[in-house]
Amino acid sequence: MARTPTVTRDQVPEKFRDAFDAETSDNGGPIDSGPGSAMIHSPEMRRRANHLVHYLRDESELPQRILELAKLIAGRAMDCEFIWNAHAAWGRREGLSDALVSALRDKTSLPPAPADEQALIDFAKELFATKRVKQATFDAAIDQFGARQLTELTTLMGYYSLLAMNANAFEINLPENRTEPVLPV
Repeated sequence: MARTPTVTRDQVPEKFRDAFDAETSDNGGPIDSGPGSAMIHSPEMRRRANHLVHYLRDESELPQRILELAKLIAGRAMDCEFIWNAHAAWGRREGLSDALVSALRDKTSLPPAPADEQALIDFAKELFATKRVKQATFDAAIDQFGARQLTELTTLMGYYSLLAMNANAFEINLPENRTEPVLPV
């Protein structure tokens, strides 16, 4: 069970109800699962954060396969079972190999990957491990993606780290119909 109860409209201060309504309209009511169930405690903050993620997920020109890889790397770096479960199958559907997804999950040696995946993997793993990126790693990533897309990937990984922090801190439950084995943490 999550650490906080599901927020309902009547629990939200009047000045935040428009944001609450906007953020819950797609659900048809209160948000009771996922990191959004924690973030809706601050409806205006969630609304503002969602503007960013909608751009990154829906308007970026990056291939979906690369976006899913960035989400998986961030979710795994944060040991977030919820994000991992939500995106591992999507990553496979978008073209990530089973071997790569399994190796990321199990933190084992990664199989050879296409150039774009490898550039992202090297960049992201170094950034999460050291909080910095060496010039050679940065150069390989910028050569692969360009400044705009590398900025979008970096921001997307930061956003999914934010989601992971909420999911982990609020102990957001995995859905009962999960498709992935529990992440080994």
